[in-house]
Amino acid sequence: MASLPSPSSSSFHIGPIELRAYGLMIALGVLVAIWWCQKRWENKGGEAEEISEIMIWAVPFGLVGARLYHVITDWRSFRGRWEDAPAIWQGGLGIPGGLILGVIVGVTIAKKRGINTAEVLDAVIPSIPVAQAIGRWGNWFNQELFGKPTELPWALEIDYQHRPNDFTADSTFHPTFLYEAVWNLLLAFLLVRCDRAGFLKPGRLIGIWMLGYGLGRLWIEALRIDNASLIFGVRVNIWMSLIAILSGLLVVFFGRKRSIDSMKPSEGF
Repeated sequence: MASLPSPSSSSFHIGPIELRAYGLMIALGVLVAIWWCQKRWENKGGEAEEISEIMIWAVPFGLVGARLYHVITDWRSFRGRWEDAPAIWQGGLGIPGGLILGVIVGVTIAKKRGINTAEVLDAVIPSIPVAQAIGRWGNWFNQELFGKPTELPWALEIDYQHRPNDFTADSTFHPTFLYEAVWNLLLAFLLVRCDRAGFLKPGRLIGIWMLGYGLGRLWIEALRIDNASLIFGVRVNIWMSLIAILSGLLVVFFGRKRSIDSMKPSEGF
C-alpha cells in the first residue's frame, strides 16, 4: 500500500546545537513571505524598506498572538505544565490570533510611518497563506495534527507513539498538513489574481483571504482527530472558520467597487 512516510526526527543537530524543524519551517515561511511582500510593495510603487519596518514589529507580535490563541483555545492540554506555554517549537500556533495581533500592530506601524495602510495591506495579504503553507510542514516533522485514518495512496504514516489513544491500531492517516499547504498556495494564487483584477476597494483583499482560509480550514478541521476545545460539542476552530467565512463575505460584499470603469489592474505579482 502506498503512503507518505513521516520524518524519524523533529530536529537537526549542527554540532552541539539542536535546531527544531518546526521552528525552522516557521522561520522559512516568514522569510519567504517578507521577501514576496517587498517585491509586491515595490511593484505598487513603495519601498522594500517600508515592509521591513512594518514586519520587524508585526511578525513577533503575530507569533505571540498565534501562540496566545492556541494556549487559550487549548488550555486544558497545558494544565500541570504551564511552563510549556511559550514553547512554540513544540508546535501550536493559532492563525486567527496571529492575524489579529499581527495586522493590528502592522497597521499601527504603517500609520506612524505615513504609509498607505490599505495599499500595503493588499501587498501583504497574499503572502500570509504562503507563510502558512511553508509553516505547516513543521507539523509533518512533529507528526501532529493529522486527520482520520485512511488507506488513500497519499495517506501519512504516523509512528505508534504519536497516535491518539483511540487510534493506536491504525498506522496511516489523512495528511491534513499537506491539504492545508496546497489549499493555501492555491489561495495565494487566487488573491494575486483578485488583486490584479481590481474589483475590490483598497484594503479589502483581506476579505478574500478570510473567506478562502475559512472554507479550507472548515473541511480540514473536520478531518482532524487531535484533542480540541469544544463549544456546544463542536471544535473551536470550526466555529472560528465559520466566523471567518461570514466576515470575509461581508468584507467582500461591502468592499466591491461600484463602477467597472473605476477598476484598474494592479501591476506586478
